[in-house]
Amino acid sequence: MREDQILHVLPRGVRGLLTGKRLKYEYLQEIRLRTGKPLLLIYQGREMLLHNQRDRPYLVTEADMRETLEYISNYSLYAYEQEMKQGFITIEGGHRVGMAGQVILEDGHVKNLKYVSSVNVRMSHEVQGCADRIFPYLVQGKEICHTLLVSPPRCGKTTLLRDLIRQISDGNAWISGRTVGVVDERSELGGCWRGVAQNHLGKRTDILDGCPKAEGMMMLIRSMGPEVIAADEIGSPEDVHAMEYAMHCGCRILATVHAGSMEELRRKPLLQQLVRKGSFERYVLLGNQKRVGQVQGIYDERGSLLYREELPGEQAC
Repeated sequence: MREDQILHVLPRGVRGLLTGKRLKYEYLQEIRLRTGKPLLLIYQGREMLLHNQRDRPYLVTEADMRETLEYISNYSLYAYEQEMKQGFITIEGGHRVGMAGQVILEDGHVKNLKYVSSVNVRMSHEVQGCADRIFPYLVQGKEICHTLLVSPPRCGKTTLLRDLIRQISDGNAWISGRTVGVVDERSELGGCWRGVAQNHLGKRTDILDGCPKAEGMMMLIRSMGPEVIAADEIGSPEDVHAMEYAMHCGCRILATVHAGSMEELRRKPLLQQLVRKGSFERYVLLGNQKRVGQVQGIYDERGSLLYREELPGEQAC
């Protein structure tokens, strides 16, 4: 990740504070600006307040917010109306800038945002090789398993999914390269900017950027003939039905979902049936108790533990 991709969309005052702090940007996850509230960072999974020269928390001003929006939109918010009505804009490097404020409605649907009072800059971290340690557990007979990555927020599931896609597409020691279709509804996996993916998802990967997941899976099956379909953050009945259809069509599925444990996953009404039927052959549970991206366990379709990451100081059971 290049520092300049982040710094050039921030107001000058905030930019100076970050530069003076000398942070390691590979550990920076979020920058949260709220008008009249302290500037907040999420750094190595923890909240951090930035202080001004008087050693007081830096309070974000209306001028800071206007300046940020000008930089993010290249001085033309109107040109980004379609993105803003989804609540975010993707910038160079695949970083996502979320926004909140007063909503403009048209015929009962969100048309745009105005009076933006909150901005959340979420960093797109590409960590090639981060899936190496778990990949052997996701393969059976030279075929990738239907896999669900289970994780609370900020535990690295999107970063892990991104590297899995890359390795499946390019091929590695466990499988030959496969054609992968990615439904990137929120532009987080490929991080497309002006139509070009900013992250490396492999040479056999086709991306539908900004497309709803359920509709996108069907489009890929009809038009691109994927062997594997990947989607981030399954969240609706339509998503689940599309995944089931893709499985019946012979596609392997890689997906993520928010949950803090396997027990919580089993209680989710949306996924209960798929879990009971054993539709997913592998579950990768992530956490951040020791560090971001900690693999708490890999489970098979019956819920049997196949692998747990041992951290320094731990003893094998």
